[in-house]
Amino acid sequence: MELNSDFSSRVIVHSDQLEWQPSPMKGVDRRMLDRIGDEVARATTIVRYAPGSHFSAHTHTGGEEFIVLDGVFQDEHGDYPAGTYVRNPPTTSHTPGSEPGCTIFVKLWQFDKEDRNQFRKNMADELPAPVNGLATVTLHSDAREVVTYSHLDPGVSLKSDASGGIELLVIDGTITNGEDVLHKNGWLRLPEGEKLSATAGAEGAKIWMKSGHLPYAKAPAV
Repeated sequence: MELNSDFSSRVIVHSDQLEWQPSPMKGVDRRMLDRIGDEVARATTIVRYAPGSHFSAHTHTGGEEFIVLDGVFQDEHGDYPAGTYVRNPPTTSHTPGSEPGCTIFVKLWQFDKEDRNQFRKNMADELPAPVNGLATVTLHSDAREVVTYSHLDPGVSLKSDASGGIELLVIDGTITNGEDVLHKNGWLRLPEGEKLSATAGAEGAKIWMKSGHLPYAKAPAV
């Protein structure tokens, strides 16, 4: 399966307008944003766990990165409330689920195969004091990519000319990019060479962003 797999093109997905699609596990549904592959795939997805649902135990051969958007994600390592950012690199394993239910934004098979940097962070706790209405923290940085989290006051703009492509998810609020307005859970991907200018709406915005990673995008080496 290929979905939004042309990484030289600009892509916007208003994910809240997509229908939920069932996964192989009962009670776990998903909205696919981009994908190369079938059940083993380089994928960017919003996943919903119904209360009491669980996924089977598995090893992250290609790594897993996720944000808890609402509810509480759980595994044998602990509870992950909304606002938690997690990196589970290649060779890590767990049995995920959620007794209260949750929704996560998850990226699979997008790690450097040698990366072993596993961590979890409460994104809001990492933020510095805002400057001119903008607060940004770097959540992760390596030779391949930079991952940030930002709070924007109303009318404030987030700009980037980072090389290697840019991808963002609106965690809360709204932003305008060109003529497009992205609401909560809206997803934008810009190709190499395209600059970002995103302006927060009347309620401000919270934005997760990754840059530099698109030249490495490819199907999983299974």
